Amino acid sequence: MKQVWFSAMPFDKTLVTLALESGVDAVITDAKHAPDVRALGRVDVFTPEDIVRVELASKADEDIAVAALAAGKKTVLGLGWEIIPVENILAQSVGLGVEVADLDQARLAAGILERGVDVIVALPQAAADLKKIVADVKLSQGTIPLEKAVITSIKAAGLGHRVCVDTMSMLKKGQGMLVGNSSAFTFLVHAETESNPYVAARPFRVNAGAVHAYAVMPGDRTSYLEELSSGDEVLIVSADGSTSLATIGRTKVEIRPMLLVTATVCGVEGAVFLQNAETIRLTRATGEPVSVVSLKVGDEVLCKVDQAGRHFGMRICEEIKEG
Repeated sequence: MKQVWFSAMPFDKTLVTLALESGVDAVITDAKHAPDVRALGRVDVFTPEDIVRVELASKADEDIAVAALAAGKKTVLGLGWEIIPVENILAQSVGLGVEVADLDQARLAAGILERGVDVIVALPQAAADLKKIVADVKLSQGTIPLEKAVITSIKAAGLGHRVCVDTMSMLKKGQGMLVGNSSAFTFLVHAETESNPYVAARPFRVNAGAVHAYAVMPGDRTSYLEELSSGDEVLIVSADGSTSLATIGRTKVEIRPMLLVTATVCGVEGAVFLQNAETIRLTRATGEPVSVVSLKVGDEVLCKVDQAGRHFGMRICEEIKEG
């Protein structure tokens, strides 16, 4: 995952406090003020002596950065870097950081060569954008293409262990997790953002499905729902395909009556087991949640169709059939 550091040079307690509240991974300051930063929060603190800072003015400067990274040194390009030299360095190394003065520069750096730099160093003049920079760089996981799937059946499936994923984030309408019987076909299971006369909304929760189901995770991985636990990061997906991260506060596994929901996309069929209750919802193409209780054959819901084949959650290439 990319990191965001804040350069507190010169030291400013107010800006350091803002940086810590924004969720930066590290603060750069002079040795004299390093203890002051540590007193404000548990965060990595670096001094200029810990970092190789390179001003890109020639091809030789690219070589200096590549050599420093190869030696395992923290390496940051000074403000004024340009895309082509950064591309050249990224093609030869990992761990590169660049200084940015605003949100646009941070977004640009995070997307170079579709991979982006590994560290964004926000300068003091970027303080006004810092919360957005952290959200864009650390939380956003790009976009996932979603498709409309047509519901083909909804059947009672007896009792089973289902998993509620309670995150430390307040999710919004149109957001949820991708869950399914197969890693090749997952449903956008909507968060419990909606209230009804009997149950209050629980916008931090996704009642995700049966313990055996796959959940699409950050980094193009999957995990069984039963394996998720406090402190894990999960992938939150919006109806428009945009993604972000949320940290699990807890999971709850309980025996509940279940439904088997099946759907098709262009002749490809997928299925998911969900709790039989009004508060459990899938997601329409509009982003509106639809309860499994009112779901009908012929309804369209959002799904992700992929290639089958996972080993310990990692994508593999082999002949495999999941049913």
